[in-house]
Amino acid sequence: MKWSATLGRFAGIDVKVHATFLLVLAWVGWSAWRAAGSLGVTFEAIAFVLAIFFCVVLHEFGHALTARRYGVETRDIILLPIGGVARLDRIPDNPRQELWIALAGPAVNVAIAGTVAAWLTLTGTWQSPEALAATGGSFLERLVLVNVVLTLFNLLPAFPMDGGRILRALLGLHMRHVDATRIAARVGQLMAVGFAVLAFFGNPFLLLIAAFVWIGATREAHMARLRHSYSEAPMKTVILTDYRHLNPVRVTAVDLSRPAGPAYRRP
Repeated sequence: MKWSATLGRFAGIDVKVHATFLLVLAWVGWSAWRAAGSLGVTFEAIAFVLAIFFCVVLHEFGHALTARRYGVETRDIILLPIGGVARLDRIPDNPRQELWIALAGPAVNVAIAGTVAAWLTLTGTWQSPEALAATGGSFLERLVLVNVVLTLFNLLPAFPMDGGRILRALLGLHMRHVDATRIAARVGQLMAVGFAVLAFFGNPFLLLIAAFVWIGATREAHMARLRHSYSEAPMKTVILTDYRHLNPVRVTAVDLSRPAGPAYRRP
């Protein structure tokens, strides 16, 4: 993807960040500075955003490493302002494999939330829920809350998000892949419309998510139809059997030192 820089290679997978991600950090830092006027608060806000996206990277590695178990490699993982994307080489034909790959990402967020919550419990550092806010309260408690939200949000049946892929995999257990994709894509498009409507009444950021879901669902449905069409085409329609042969042409030598015709004659 253009405008992306490689952060490193882990477990044989390149992790990249898109240039627009820097705009998110700049906006968060500027908002925190305007609200508090403190460098400490500003740095903490930026650090919290980086912690969230670190959890997003782990989420994507959950998909990638589970896919590897089924022989599917991942080209790279890209961080975008709306989240992360693990670009798999292909989607498994077996719906059960796709189901486990789709579930692996949210499972990582559940594991992170559970681990941090267990640490807070063991250390007795839980604070009052009233002190918890988007920009205030315990850093670790907010991280637990964010991972719970990420889990629930990704499980929404907004294809091609994780919940939509889970829906397609479950439908694929009982119907053709192309039909399961068509239904999941239609549900995803309806969810995209819902996100767009909510964006006008609350968070404009939902418009980006709505566009991502709509475009992704439409593209996936189109690719599934093409793949299905090609899979049902008989071999005789794509193999060339009527060969045409060209007759050899005899070429004679030409004396270039002499005029070739009237066009070369002087008046």
